[in-house]
Amino acid sequence: MNVTVTPHRFDRTVRVPASKSHTIRRLLIASFAEGLSEIQYPLDSLDARSCLSVCRALGAEVLETVGKNGLERWTVRGIGGAKGIHRNTAPLDVGNSGTSLFLALAMASLGSEAITFTGDEQIARRSAAPLLQTLAGLGVTVDSGKNGCVPITVRGPWRGGNVGIECPTSQYLSALLLAAPLAPAGTTAEIEVPLLNEKPYIEMTLSYLDKQRAPYERASDFSRFTVRGGFSYRPVNGPVSADFSSAAFPACAAAVSCGRAVLYGLDPDDSQGDKAFFGMLRDMGCSVEWTEAADGGMRVTVEAAGGLRGGCFDLNDTPDMLPAAAVLAAFAVGETRLVNVAHARIKETDRIAVMAAELSKLGVNCAELPDGLVIRGGERPRGGLVNGHGDHRVVMALAVSGLGAQSPVTVTGAEAADVTYPGFLGLLG
Repeated sequence: MNVTVTPHRFDRTVRVPASKSHTIRRLLIASFAEGLSEIQYPLDSLDARSCLSVCRALGAEVLETVGKNGLERWTVRGIGGAKGIHRNTAPLDVGNSGTSLFLALAMASLGSEAITFTGDEQIARRSAAPLLQTLAGLGVTVDSGKNGCVPITVRGPWRGGNVGIECPTSQYLSALLLAAPLAPAGTTAEIEVPLLNEKPYIEMTLSYLDKQRAPYERASDFSRFTVRGGFSYRPVNGPVSADFSSAAFPACAAAVSCGRAVLYGLDPDDSQGDKAFFGMLRDMGCSVEWTEAADGGMRVTVEAAGGLRGGCFDLNDTPDMLPAAAVLAAFAVGETRLVNVAHARIKETDRIAVMAAELSKLGVNCAELPDGLVIRGGERPRGGLVNGHGDHRVVMALAVSGLGAQSPVTVTGAEAADVTYPGFLGLLG
């Protein structure tokens, strides 16, 4: 499907959807817990549905409650740890969800049954090799396609041990940390981490271990973790926090169109690293104001107070923000450098190369760095046809560019936006 966005001022009040990262972590913990969990207002998207399908295949029972405004809760009866994992002869399909693949396969590797994972064409290009090598070092039998890509088969149980893993994506380490407490009693995983990108996502994962009171030790710089097995997860309950990653796109829409976005549901104290995007907006010249909403929560208002200005931004902690940041930079006066984000090349697409190519089609002066982009903006993009490459964040970012372009922007493959933000493209009409 194609979407065409015509230039106009974006002025919207938006309730931000739930966080994908929180939704998937809660769903996996609830699925492996003892007892009944209630996950309120989870993200209802293609990625979340992929994780839900995997959890059901592993044995969790999930009842959905739908109200007039959509999905209200998942009630999850967990399998009680590795002993409850169901035997599956068919591969478990994670669709486009890399988070579901990495986190779920580590948890599935705790059991004594062979479990196979597969996914879509993009997932088939995303390597899990470092994670698989580490799982093998902990006693897991692993088999995979070329370069550690799906189909991937894992079979436990874990024996524990001393292992090392470089984490160009934090999802490798989050997967190990979520699974390790459920390993057999008496086992210990000693994990050395010489490279770690996206540190805030590890802080998010550890926040769940802390709430569960799971036993672990860590170095202050996150270079080493010790996790003992024999633990059982308890039910997780309550509402899922809104998603800063998704909120970036309506905020960006306001910025590039000299408009205004009022965003509800975000928690400025949440562990999500992508909240840093709002600091970037302020640094580039936007007004960003947090106030208390009538319902007792918080709202943030983003307004383009004047012209945007360039700057240099380290995106190591926030690689998912690269597409939106690149579009902001295209409208900013002067040079913008988006750096220290080489791992954006191993997401659903090589987002550095893709954003450089597609913005260039719109007349933007954009050059690749090994670890980022240099964009010289100041003139409005000229509009035209661009390729979304089946990448949800690329699609949304390019669609936003049409609001401030000289003429309409048409994005191909726009249905990919439903992976994390169903309904977003409708906000741009």
